Amino acid sequence: MTSDAVLRSIAVDAFDVPTATGGRPRPESDGTITWSSTGLIVVRLSAGDETGLGFSHAPAAALGVVRDLLRPAIAGLDVRDTERVFWAMARAVRNAGWPGVAAAAVSAVDIAVHDLAARVAGVPLVQYLGGAHDSVPAYGSGGFTDYSDAELTDQLGSWAEHGLRAVKLKVGSHPEDDVRRVELAREAVGPGVELFVDANGAYERKQALGLAERFADLGVTWFEEPVSSEDRAGLRLLRDRMPAPIRVAAGEYAYTPADFRDLLTDGCVDVLQADATRCGVTGFRAAAALARAFGVPLSAHTAPALHASVGAAFDGVINVEYFHDHARIAGAFFDGVPALRGGELVPDRSAPGHGLTLREADASPYRVDAFTAELDPQVLRTRNGSASR
Repeated sequence: MTSDAVLRSIAVDAFDVPTATGGRPRPESDGTITWSSTGLIVVRLSAGDETGLGFSHAPAAALGVVRDLLRPAIAGLDVRDTERVFWAMARAVRNAGWPGVAAAAVSAVDIAVHDLAARVAGVPLVQYLGGAHDSVPAYGSGGFTDYSDAELTDQLGSWAEHGLRAVKLKVGSHPEDDVRRVELAREAVGPGVELFVDANGAYERKQALGLAERFADLGVTWFEEPVSSEDRAGLRLLRDRMPAPIRVAAGEYAYTPADFRDLLTDGCVDVLQADATRCGVTGFRAAAALARAFGVPLSAHTAPALHASVGAAFDGVINVEYFHDHARIAGAFFDGVPALRGGELVPDRSAPGHGLTLREADASPYRVDAFTAELDPQVLRTRNGSASR
């Protein structure tokens, strides 16, 4: 092990960013919840003269998980041993519970580890992970259920005008009005753009199946979480009975490799989704391998600034979700955001890592918590010797 690759320091910032539509703050809604802000955890890890950056869209509570549980687990490890670092963190959160906030914390650190490892190796992250493609298709995602008709059609129509070949809107808050909203969306994007819907698990099984018949007549080709992902039997039922060409997609709430395995072995999805800000780059790699083994395509969920690199790295990834909230925050907070050209996200292959850097001055007004610490393994083992038992 060389000292230039040993993790030596960590800095974590937690931000809370109000939602905004058309430049004005306002709550947003999908089929099951309403939110008025988006959390962001940014992790920076250093080894030698290099620093890697990772992030996750999570509440500030994730910062405490990094500080109290993950920091002792990774101290003294070699950043190039990405598997060792990831599973050390997974063991550290066992008693706290891996899914949810802990998974977001693990993922933010894991992303920083991979960015740093690629920088130490002197190669772009997309190439470090496999470099399957130079770009990856993106689809516009927003169309929240609280939008007015004008807001819905303006947003989806603008994405189509800018070359995105597919767009997605949220459904489920008002099922009786969903067919009309999908009709508006189809009119806004025209016949040449694929139309996706996402219920976030809001429907009951028979309700989802009935609406799917109506959606298919409007050219919908993707039905995301028609029922809750916790209802795997329901997903399987709907996948088997869904009218062609609609594909059932799920996986955004898969936090561990076993979660992806269960969706696939139970036959729940036509398209598996994975979100590296919830499962880590290591988990995304596992999802890609499982999807390949089962002959199912993989889609990257949200966080387009990161998934441009991660998605393009694996051959089975068919698209990345260009999610309104996350694209807005990335553009406001980070330099080095990948370009969107002709409906494709293009990771930067000219520099090592994923290329993202935090613009401190722009991000600082939204900071709600922070900590910085050295990763001295001797000190941490003395202080936390029994913490993971």
